[in-house]
Amino acid sequence: MPPRPIVLDTNIVLDAFVFGDAAAVPLRAGLEDGALQWVATAAMRDELARVLGYKQIVPRLAFYGLGADDVLAAFDRHVRPVDAAPRAQVVCKDPDDQKFIDLAVAHQSELLSKDRAVLCMTRRLQALGVRTGAALDVSAA
Repeated sequence: MPPRPIVLDTNIVLDAFVFGDAAAVPLRAGLEDGALQWVATAAMRDELARVLGYKQIVPRLAFYGLGADDVLAAFDRHVRPVDAAPRAQVVCKDPDDQKFIDLAVAHQSELLSKDRAVLCMTRRLQALGVRTGAALDVSAA
């Protein structure tokens, strides 16, 4: 079976590769065993790099014995880089989240996000073939 495409917003990436959030365990397992194919753009990597430098994140990285380079290396190891997607038919209230929505629609993928502006679009995104959630739906195939 081909890997299931998935788009991760920055907070989910932090949960999975910095904070070790228990809800992210199935996500990491799916990335490791090839069941999931994380698609992302250069702009998404740039956003992650910027967030890793935030004053509230730097001490958390240190607490977990990580550096920004460690997290970016995990990104690079797991991501299939793709070009930015064209604007989707649905528009997010938060323009910073639009790139995640556009990519998920273009790749007919699941979109993991904790952002209310994204999650409130669940019905509209489902109509376009995109599942959304704050954690991986392990029952979906």
